[in-house]
Amino acid sequence: MHSIERISIEVTNRCDKACWFCYAGSEAAGASTWTVAELLALLADLADHTLTAVSFGGGEPLQWPELFEVLAATRGIATRSLSPTGQRRRLFRSLTTNGLLLAEHPDLLARLRAVEPDKIHVSIHFPEREAEVARVIEQVQTIADAGIASGVNLLIRRSRITAATRAFAELAKAGIGPERIVLLPMRGMDTPSAEQVAAVAGGPRFQSMSCLRACAISPRFCSLGWDRRVGWCSYTTERKPLAEPSWAGLQAALERLGLRWCGGSEADPEPKLVGLRPKSA
Repeated sequence: MHSIERISIEVTNRCDKACWFCYAGSEAAGASTWTVAELLALLADLADHTLTAVSFGGGEPLQWPELFEVLAATRGIATRSLSPTGQRRRLFRSLTTNGLLLAEHPDLLARLRAVEPDKIHVSIHFPEREAEVARVIEQVQTIADAGIASGVNLLIRRSRITAATRAFAELAKAGIGPERIVLLPMRGMDTPSAEQVAAVAGGPRFQSMSCLRACAISPRFCSLGWDRRVGWCSYTTERKPLAEPSWAGLQAALERLGLRWCGGSEADPEPKLVGLRPKSA
């Protein structure tokens, strides 16, 4: 049995931004194979086992109309994880957005506040674009002012290290510290080294992916795509279909599932692969 505590769910691969490097192959004409009933059944069953947190992404999750219904229905769902006082903790629900719809439709923030996600992260895909950095800073602050924890996902490309470093400094100047910033190295191409990612932060403490130094399976995390296929991370192309939206279905998909390396850097072109096929407990 795999004790999955955290999952990432791509609710759609539709995204008007359609970045050419998107690992999910997002596009403006994207789609979703999820239904509200399936997602709710899956999350309820997983929370009744080992799940403690779910992150909704895409694509652009705000372009999936059913997102608000799912967030409303999962508000307050109890997990098996206990607080220090012995009470069951609520399922932690977060989402990652590019922020474009929030800029175009200010009413969306009020709708999000009503369904009470625990955290919202806004992505900076192009740190070399000053207008994008400024927009995300303003949005993250507005989200925080609305009473929702907020943060930034900062994409780092090897060819844009200077721009990423400058964006990190601008975030810090705006009061958005490293505890609210996740540094995401580009995968598949233009991948920075671990040292380059650390240099962007300019200090010993920063947040990034657990696979920053080596490609490895985390026994507590997995990713579910917009097409209902399961992988050990969001980037791997080695995936298996989720036969049914349940704990048993997820366990079956993870059984003997490998992990395909997604890229490297010029300084470290060879993959480091660790624990590709964990044994079931």
